[in-house]
Amino acid sequence: MSTEAQTDGRPDDGRGAAGGKGAAGGERRYRQEDVAAAAGVKVRNLRYYQERGLLPPPRREGRIAWYSDDHLTRLRLISDLLGRGYTVNGIAELLAAWEQGGGLSQLLGLEREMTRDWVQEDPVTMTRAELRELFGPAASAEDTRRAAELGYVRLDGDRVTHPSRRLLEATVALVRQGVPMAEILDAGDFVQVQAAALADRFVALFRRHVIGSEGLERLSATQLDHIREAVAALRPVAGEVVAAEFARAMGRRVEAEVAELLRTEQ
Repeated sequence: MSTEAQTDGRPDDGRGAAGGKGAAGGERRYRQEDVAAAAGVKVRNLRYYQERGLLPPPRREGRIAWYSDDHLTRLRLISDLLGRGYTVNGIAELLAAWEQGGGLSQLLGLEREMTRDWVQEDPVTMTRAELRELFGPAASAEDTRRAAELGYVRLDGDRVTHPSRRLLEATVALVRQGVPMAEILDAGDFVQVQAAALADRFVALFRRHVIGSEGLERLSATQLDHIREAVAALRPVAGEVVAAEFARAMGRRVEAEVAELLRTEQ
């Protein structure tokens, strides 16, 4: 999380310089610690990958080193290969072979296509005092700690970042209707588990029927292009299916609840 913030006392949007657009409105760019965090690696590992030639050098503006989405994509690829048992030397040879054959750019492009646009959220950063003012006595220090464990907030000293303005507003609305924060967090925990199970199911279907048993490393350029197009076409499907089924289930459940309430009033 960027430590840069607005100075007018208002909660900022959590973007700061890290993860923001370039000066010319191009792709996103990251400071060293931010690209490392986004890729799930340590900063010292990032430096090591650069020394070993696995990662191109960043673009420098004065004393600041800026990393791009291409750096982030390559870092994720390196982490994936390490997780599958490749050595650093083996990864270097593999990357070099892909680069010579022209396949690396296609593979990295596919990774970007497969991972981008799933999360389109507007983060909100505020001070702990502003958080207490927003929720009042409904939220305790224990609630804040548990929200951080569930990933609903990130704590950085006196600053708190909620990664989703939509979820924050929904939580505030529930609290103002009298729902205890602890029970909101219980529901959030439950939803996260169910959402993870749904994601696993959709990813397994895609892996089995679109990518196939060969994986990505042995696919031709034409096959990689086909997968890229399939990702773009199928990305909205998962969300639409879940939203439609949840709406149908809520309709049935609310209808049954209203009928039960009417019977008890007679």
